[in-house]
Amino acid sequence: MGAGRVFAYGAAAGLIGDLLLGDPRRGHPVAVFGRAAGAVERVLWRDHRGWGALHTVVCAGGAVALGGVAARAVRHSAVASGALTAAATWAVVGGTSLVREARAIGRALEAGDVEGARARLPHLCGRDPQALDADGIARAVVESVAENTSDAVVGALVWGAVGGVPGLVGFRAVNTLDAMVGHKSARYRRYGWASARLDDLAGWPGARLTAVLAVLAGDDPRGAARAWRADADRHPSPNAGPVEASFAGALGVRLGGTLSYGGRVEHRPVLNGAGRAVRTQDIERAVRLSRRVGWLALGVCVAARRIAKGRTS
Repeated sequence: MGAGRVFAYGAAAGLIGDLLLGDPRRGHPVAVFGRAAGAVERVLWRDHRGWGALHTVVCAGGAVALGGVAARAVRHSAVASGALTAAATWAVVGGTSLVREARAIGRALEAGDVEGARARLPHLCGRDPQALDADGIARAVVESVAENTSDAVVGALVWGAVGGVPGLVGFRAVNTLDAMVGHKSARYRRYGWASARLDDLAGWPGARLTAVLAVLAGDDPRGAARAWRADADRHPSPNAGPVEASFAGALGVRLGGTLSYGGRVEHRPVLNGAGRAVRTQDIERAVRLSRRVGWLALGVCVAARRIAKGRTS
């Protein structure tokens, strides 16, 4: 069995595993990596970009190396290689957990339990929930579903298609490091710089593929393409911009505006200003769009890997 088929079967099995099982409540490989990265940080931390870059190299490079060793160990068995790819895909994608959290918040809002929705929001994103009303919570959920479709599903599949198991685990390691140290706090402004920039680079292709697929899979392809073209570059994140803008256009809603992170207020540009305000019902629409985009991304990545392998064989 060729490498293209191994990736195809393994990645599909991993996505199905995520769909059926979701993330384990204990002992998740990403959580294990996070604890290891935290231990490295305690040894290396200095308020300096160089030490932060070393932290990134040690942690992300170590994850890629482990993935490479594991892939090399099973390279002579197509079945074992497929199983390893499936396990790695299941470990690094987070589509089902994303959907579960979004739907739980949506159910709370539909029941009029705004306090319950506020309590669950930190499981999904880093917004300050106390400053949000029901519509503000719904908007935060839709934006998080859009961004995490790229970060937690599509980006991993893209790098899996490029680099196999090392690509899968390497992307998740970089994304996790960005979440841990890549934000602009006093402690991490310098130390997390390398992790944040590497995450921008690693997320670039997945974000653009996510935006393209949202245009194709959404309810309003023209609106999605128009919002992406007009508004993506206005977003402060080079990767969240295309994704959120295309989702906004596809769903016919406005995203962006004023938000608060850790007590810091940000005034972000409005994406798809011609759309209406987000409502609770749009959470489920965003979830369904996210699911469609994820499965389409699998098809695109599988096809791309098989074509690339066919040309090199």
